[in-house]
Formats: sequence, C-alpha cells, structure tokens
Amino acid sequence: MSGNHTMDNGEQAVIVGGGHAAGELAIALRRNGWEGGITLVGEEPYLPYQRPPLSKDYLAGDMRPEALYLRPRSSYDEARVTLLTGVRVERIDRDLRTLTLSNGAQLPYSKLALATGGRPRRLALADEGDAARADNLHYLRTIADVERIQRQLKPGARLVIVGGGYVGLEMAASASRRGVGVTVLEAQPRVLARVTAPVLSAFYERVHREAGVQIRTGVEVTALETCAARGAVSALHCSDGTRVEADLVVVGIGLIPNIELAREAGLETDNGIVVDEYAQTGDADIVAAGDCACYVNRAGGGRMRLESVQNAVDQARTAAATLCGKRQPHNAVPWFWSDQYDLKLKMAGLSQGYQQLVLRGSPEGRSFSAFYLKDGRVISADTVNRPVEFMVAKRLIAESIPVDAAVLADEGVDLKTLLAKA
Repeated sequence: MSGNHTMDNGEQAVIVGGGHAAGELAIALRRNGWEGGITLVGEEPYLPYQRPPLSKDYLAGDMRPEALYLRPRSSYDEARVTLLTGVRVERIDRDLRTLTLSNGAQLPYSKLALATGGRPRRLALADEGDAARADNLHYLRTIADVERIQRQLKPGARLVIVGGGYVGLEMAASASRRGVGVTVLEAQPRVLARVTAPVLSAFYERVHREAGVQIRTGVEVTALETCAARGAVSALHCSDGTRVEADLVVVGIGLIPNIELAREAGLETDNGIVVDEYAQTGDADIVAAGDCACYVNRAGGGRMRLESVQNAVDQARTAAATLCGKRQPHNAVPWFWSDQYDLKLKMAGLSQGYQQLVLRGSPEGRSFSAFYLKDGRVISADTVNRPVEFMVAKRLIAESIPVDAAVLADEGVDLKTLLAKA
C-alpha cells in the first residue's frame, strides 16, 4: 500500500479494479485536472497489470510479474494516487457514498469508478464442483492462476484446453513450444467461430496442427474423471463418446462480467454495468469502464460489452473526463490482437452482419488480410502479419470509406491510396 497523499479540496475519487481500465483511469483523472484524492482499490496484491501476456509470454516463463505492470509505482506516487491492494470492495452505499472493504474499513467517495473486470466462465457440469477442488483443473485470469499452471506445465505433460478462442489458442501455442502435448476441445464447429470467418478458423487450425497441437471441434465436455489418489482430473469425457486423458486441464470458455457490486447498489446491469457513451451509469457520480461495462458505441452500432485492452483504455479516459465534468464520447473503432507462434493477428471493427469477405494475399503464405464488407464499405478486418493493412483498415472503418472489392483484393494496389481518395 502506498502512503497517503495530501488532498487539495476534500473531493475523493475511488476506482475499484486492478486491470487496464483501473490503472488508466487513475492517471487520466489527474491529466483531466482532478484535484482531490484518488484511491485505487485492487483485489489482487499487485499494481494494476496487463492480462494479455498471461496466456503468452508470462505463461512461457519469459516475464516477471513486474513486467506486467502498466506503470511503475512511482507513476502513481507522482499522480498522488493511493493504492489499496489485496483488498476487496464488499458493498457500495450510494446514500452515504461509502464503500465497505473486506478488511472492515469504510472508504468514502465523492466520485466512483467501477472497473471490476470479469471472471472466467466455469464449466457447467454436474461433477464440476468435485473437480474444482482438483489441483490440476485451472481457469486463466490472474497472475496467481498462471503461476499454478506453470508448476504443472512440464515437457511431456498432457495439457487439455477446453475452448478454442483466443486465450485457448494462445495458451496452446505457448505450451506446445515448451514440449507439452496439447489437445484443444472446442464445442463450436470451428475455432474462433464467434469472432472470425471460416477461412481464418481453417488457417489457425492448420497452423496449430502443424505445430503438433490436436484440435478437436464440435466436441463438448460432458464429464470430468477424477483420480481420488491424486486428487486430480485424469480424463475428460466428450459428447462424441471419446475419453481424453490429461495431466492438467485449462478451461477458457469466456468471461462473466463482475456486476454484482453495481447490481446490489441498484445500478442498471445487462450483460455488464450499463453506461452511456460517456461511461456514465444511472448515478451521476458513478462511471464504469472496461470488461465490466456495457455501453453504446456508435461505431459498432448499438449497445455492447467488449473485452479488449484498447476498449478498456479508451473507455477509462472517457470515464475520467466525465468525472471531471468534461463530455468526451467513447465511440472508437474496436480493435484486438492475438499472438500465436510467429503470427501477429490484428483485428479492427466488428464483423457481425457482413455481406462479403475479401481476401488479400494467401493464408498459405502466413501473411494475409481478410476484409469484411457491408454495403460497399469495410466494417471489419483481420490481418495476419500485415501491420500496414491493419492501420489502413482502421481508417477505412472509422471514416466509412466506400471501397471496390476488386481493389482490396489486388496486391498490386497500395491500399493507402484508398485513403487519399476519401
């Protein structure tokens, strides 16, 4: 816990959370001219840290915890931010404007920011409760989660990953490089089915299989077999009648937003804490940002909850501005990334409702782009090892620039010329 700081005007801003949104909000408040106290309350015993490397470099053992930190402690000290780590907020009293903490303390607030993030969705199995006590069944969300996994991730071990989304595939890539035998079980007919086109799914399935990862799609886990002697999961039973033996199991089947604090305080929740484009809840003194917030995004067309670093940072900046009395709408084009092996996948926009898919380059060359078109405009793009095309795609989406599909597909055309014509 850092020391207390002198307050200028008695106003107290409290931020609940310990991830990207929380860390960015604290600093952004000062940048926006907040003169009162700022306290950040984090449940984990760490400074606010980034989560994407957890399934990649951190899992691979290439990073120390400090390297995950968004900023060093000195940055918070300079911004006069009090850090309360290793403590949980149990209750919000909006009438008294106080928070009850897990250590029994009461923390007053003038303005409150909820950046509570989410928790891993658990397997919905009759025997999951018994298996949950097994020391080799894991969910991946925190530094502590990864450290438990690392201790069992030895060469020759049999790792079964339940879920073929980004986190599952990133973990598969990291583990296979360490000589671990990896099997991925995905309930959908293809990996990444919810977020990308079949051509991308097929490409990543092929890449993983070439690296020795077993990918099995259209397969649901129906039961976990435990070994009483070892106190561990020994095998998974699948919907196709097969049995997959395992030395350790990691489940990555999505995130549940942490909305309980907000809901119990009487704030509106619906797949997240409901906020407007200014990150404002129904309470004028409370904002929400990051994975926990369900917001209106004009670029995406409607209400949504996004789990991405870019969204957490942008929304946190908007929330900080709102708390300081400024109106700065959050409507940026969403973008995401995923690192697997030597492939950097960068995605811009949201592809739901696309009418046409245009490929530029060939998946066989491990460098290509897929553009999703609707009404003659790019609404989303997936780029593999093509950073320039990713940057162009973001502009095409943000400015809703009309495009010719044939031009997009023609590698002889510099896509930056499309921006010059806009």
